[in-house]
Amino acid sequence: MNSERTAVITRVAERHWHALADDRVVGRGEALPRPDGRIFLSIDAWHGAVFDQLADAMLPALPKPLYTVVDEADLDLTSHWERAGFTTRHREWEYLVPTDPRVTGLGSVTLPSGVTMLAVGEADADRLRALDRAVRDEVEATVGWQAMPAEVLVRPDGATLVDPSKHAVAAEPDRYVGLVRVVQVTRQPRIGLIAVRADRHRRGIARALLAHVLGALHRSGTPTASAEVNESNRAALALFEGVGARRAGSNLELMLH
Repeated sequence: MNSERTAVITRVAERHWHALADDRVVGRGEALPRPDGRIFLSIDAWHGAVFDQLADAMLPALPKPLYTVVDEADLDLTSHWERAGFTTRHREWEYLVPTDPRVTGLGSVTLPSGVTMLAVGEADADRLRALDRAVRDEVEATVGWQAMPAEVLVRPDGATLVDPSKHAVAAEPDRYVGLVRVVQVTRQPRIGLIAVRADRHRRGIARALLAHVLGALHRSGTPTASAEVNESNRAALALFEGVGARRAGSNLELMLH
């Protein structure tokens, strides 16, 4: 029996769909609300026609806009989403970042005058949230916070900083001026965000933050970290490529209006 023609699509839960053929599940679809309220879709199907059937059932049942993320190297999957009406919103480059200061060249980085570093987990939560709000307002006034990675987007309660323990901080005597977010993903840590107050740009604080966290990872025996950088973020691209990070792939965020 041809599963491409006989699949029956059933909505098995509020955010889950199954495609059945010959009493077997030949495809699954899921709608995943992100913390910022956006809905990201996932479809896993044995055949392209089943993917199309799932998309045809899911898309009319969900509020727009809708989003998904695909590995840019997966041309088949990308074409399936494009056939469903999705278009590219932006590209994120995936980097592998060495931690050895002999490779990165960060061993000789000195802190700007008046700035000290607080290791991951040492920052005061209230002062860190104040920095987060200030940086968020500055980003919103320029490129817009929607350009940030999903993991740091605004939650429904207005928060963007949920776990202060994952951040290292650059501090001046009266306030925090920069932060870096480090998340442990399986065995490889990921640098999720580096941000510095606008009035402290071009003082080497971002580079000092990167030197701080990479140095700590190197001393703990971690040879590499990962990072994702929006292709439009020229400053971040230059920062990572300047320390020997290499591109390991890219993801596309697709959107259906």
